[in-house]
Amino acid sequence: MKRNVRLLERALWTAGILLVTAYAVHRGTGLMRARADVARVVSARAAFSVAPPNTQEQDWSEKRINMWRIAETAHTAAPLGVLRIGRLKIEVPILAGTSDVVLDRGVGHIEDTAAPGTPGNIGIAGHRDGFFRPLKDIALGDKLDVETVTGRSTYRVEKIWIVNPDDVSVLDPTETASVTLVTCYPFYFIGSAPQRLIVRAIAVASGDSRSSS
Repeated sequence: MKRNVRLLERALWTAGILLVTAYAVHRGTGLMRARADVARVVSARAAFSVAPPNTQEQDWSEKRINMWRIAETAHTAAPLGVLRIGRLKIEVPILAGTSDVVLDRGVGHIEDTAAPGTPGNIGIAGHRDGFFRPLKDIALGDKLDVETVTGRSTYRVEKIWIVNPDDVSVLDPTETASVTLVTCYPFYFIGSAPQRLIVRAIAVASGDSRSSS
């Protein structure tokens, strides 16, 4: 009887030690994951802190400058990423949606298109008299980068064309990872512009540096 009691005690002690060890490992792993998450958030904040636009150099309209100043203080969700087009000196946060506040503050990720940082056709809209004014000088072969928390993807402009506002086929899914930029056209049209400028850029393979910067 005493022997059975001692065996039971040992079994309970062993089980207790295993549970404590498992808890310690789980807690340690949890802390490591938490620290990694914090590091990613800090990194994202640093990456998504873009410099204020040079509105004079980029030929913004006076109305758009005023709207941007108002929207700058408005509360919006954290950026999904950053769009950079080096040759055109575009560096702008990508925000979710295409509301007035979003497009006054940055450029907007078009709903129901691939999310920044994922495969598919990423639709991004911007104002022709604001952040996307420099697109009037976009050229085939220009390089653009989309940076998110998970990393940076590079694309090369392969097609530029004009469509009517109701032509949403430009946002259809694509077999190749791509970015589709959309803005009103003509750039200096007075009033509501009647057309849309579409810029399609295709993902650049890793190590391919032929695109312009």
